[in-house]
Amino acid sequence: MTTPDYRGLSKVGPWKPLTMRLPSHAGRNSAGRITMRHQGGGVKKLYRIIDFKQNRLGAKLAVETLEYDPYRTAFIARVAADAGARSYILAPEGLKVGDQIVIEEAAPLKTGNRLRLKNVPVGYQVHNIELTPGRGGQLARSAGSYAEILANADGYTDLKLSSGEVRRVPWDGLASLGQVSNAEWNLVTIGKAGRSRWLGIRPTVRGKAMNPVDHPYGGGEGSQPRGTRKPKDVWGNVTGGRKTRNKKKRSSKLIIKRRK
Repeated sequence: MTTPDYRGLSKVGPWKPLTMRLPSHAGRNSAGRITMRHQGGGVKKLYRIIDFKQNRLGAKLAVETLEYDPYRTAFIARVAADAGARSYILAPEGLKVGDQIVIEEAAPLKTGNRLRLKNVPVGYQVHNIELTPGRGGQLARSAGSYAEILANADGYTDLKLSSGEVRRVPWDGLASLGQVSNAEWNLVTIGKAGRSRWLGIRPTVRGKAMNPVDHPYGGGEGSQPRGTRKPKDVWGNVTGGRKTRNKKKRSSKLIIKRRK
């Protein structure tokens, strides 16, 4: 069993005014029916209210703490503005307590600073990127994520995402410099079943271990292969080998290169 390195985090609890208790739906829809299986239980946790917009131009924020967030893979930072207002933001890799974050149209090219995409030079890494100016960051928000600036032209910025996809976004959107923290999160080994239960992940039974009435893969003496050409879910729907993106989606024209 392995864990991320938490030694760089501040030994403080969450800032109470920026927390709230979210009700647990455990994979259920508005009708109370389970639409995503294998969810439920887990330790109680408080939601931290994150400022994904960070759009107060001219603001200078002082980093007060670096903290763990149970609702996301990345670490978060509590920052204070000049007027004393506090907020939580996604912490980039290398950010330290006492650092200053600047939000400007063309802020200095320093990790954590937030500026317009059109003012970020080619080759820089950015995160918490706005798809629509003013809506708040939507791209590159999980641990270790970043997008690389490939070009700025004709009102759009070309980004290479972690998946390999090259996507065009309006260059008036804001983005933060650097890579999201906790980059080694994907190397964590859960180690035991109980730790998955702490995270609210319930056991998953293999389809081939079921009876034919329960799953398309079920039945047979002993361990049997899948016995069907395409991977299917419990209800027989094909789950692999076909595209699920809506062909009429308007933003498809902004995807220059699809992910592999």
